[in-house]
Amino acid sequence: MAFSEYKSIEQVQKEYNIKYLEENFIDFIDLTPSESFINEFQFNQENIDIFTSEASRCENIIYPILREVYKKFIDKYTLWSHKGISYDNKLSGIPDYLFSTKSELGKTVLGLPILLVVEAKQNNFIEGWGQCLAELVAVQKINQNDINPVFGIVTDGELWQFGKLETNIFTKHKSSLTLDHLTQLFQAIGFLLSTVK
Repeated sequence: MAFSEYKSIEQVQKEYNIKYLEENFIDFIDLTPSESFINEFQFNQENIDIFTSEASRCENIIYPILREVYKKFIDKYTLWSHKGISYDNKLSGIPDYLFSTKSELGKTVLGLPILLVVEAKQNNFIEGWGQCLAELVAVQKINQNDINPVFGIVTDGELWQFGKLETNIFTKHKSSLTLDHLTQLFQAIGFLLSTVK
């Protein structure tokens, strides 16, 4: 069963006995996009129909933002695009993007996944969160650690939502962020990466 077979948070909750909470858990750290990134990003917004397709959103919005934030954490983590993960037959698939700890074996080997990013296909955040939570459960089991939180982001490129799984409690951040607040978005993603122990 692929991650995409999970269609809602509720479905994952029932199958894996996960409690649901909502609270604002993100503290915005001091992190700003570089001037060169802002100029390139504005160029894309002004000259490319970045919302024309899911692929375009991934290539022109989601991945560039993740990559730019990643530059600040390159010593600790590796950023992966469409890297398959698998715990068992039910918890397996290919997350859109993920951050993992750096492997001692180099950039070709996946470390411990700590942050997953799911693109909300056709702007469907309900299914996006079902898939993301299933991925977080898999990561917890792969890491053999349910005490340290693992984080998830679901986004359509314009709207960004955040969540975390800690033991058997999934907490969804009450507030969403939008592309209009790019610096806050960087600071929120940076906070997730700086929180990992």
